[in-house]
Amino acid sequence: MSTTESNPEKLYENLAYRDLMTWLQKTKKKPSLLNRMTKGTQRSINNLIPEKIHKAITYAIEKMVKGVLSGNEYIGPKAYPIDRLSLREYKARKSIKLYTKTASVEGALTGAGGILLGFVDLPAFLAIKMKMLFEIAAAYGHNVRDYKERVFILYIFKLTFSSQKTRNETIADLENWTDHAQALPDNLNDFDWRNFQLEYRDYMDLAKLAQLIPIIGAGVGAIANYKLSQQLGQMAINAYRLRYFLDKITGKP
Repeated sequence: MSTTESNPEKLYENLAYRDLMTWLQKTKKKPSLLNRMTKGTQRSINNLIPEKIHKAITYAIEKMVKGVLSGNEYIGPKAYPIDRLSLREYKARKSIKLYTKTASVEGALTGAGGILLGFVDLPAFLAIKMKMLFEIAAAYGHNVRDYKERVFILYIFKLTFSSQKTRNETIADLENWTDHAQALPDNLNDFDWRNFQLEYRDYMDLAKLAQLIPIIGAGVGAIANYKLSQQLGQMAINAYRLRYFLDKITGKP
């Protein structure tokens, strides 16, 4: 019997690493023609929106995200002390399961209310997603009270809800996170919130628009929130796997 076969944790890490490499290959790709056309159409629509509206939306999303990040400063989950990847990911997947169910219920409730409650969904769903990322980060042993760990969470968010071009750029940053983190701005006020909100809005508009339609909104909201939360959770697992294996390669504790 080989050493790997007799060591379940080593076998788990090998499988996780193989899955990570497959994920990287699938996620890093050139923007398709449809992706470029969709992005071009969204850019044209955004150009028609008055600048003061863009500023208002940017301000609102910035305040919502910063509020969620800063609001958990003293109640964020403690870093999981166990260094076994299998146990960390078991804990992370439990959090994803819990928060996807919560997001689905929230989407159904707000979707049932049509346009009026549909607008309530944005901050509520955002808070659920961010809280899930806090739990996943802690499961992988990261201190979410650290400012740069919160920025990493924003990068996972950006990786999930963005165009292919931005996704490729974000993955490149995550693959060189140690160096990239040293060049980060000193606080969240210097983060590029304008592009963040545009990417997020463009991505979410396609997935959530039907939620504002009465009668069918509840079903759409439940399904959309569930799938989007699962997608975010899977992106987070792979992002933290990437850091885990890069740290092992470089010998970082």
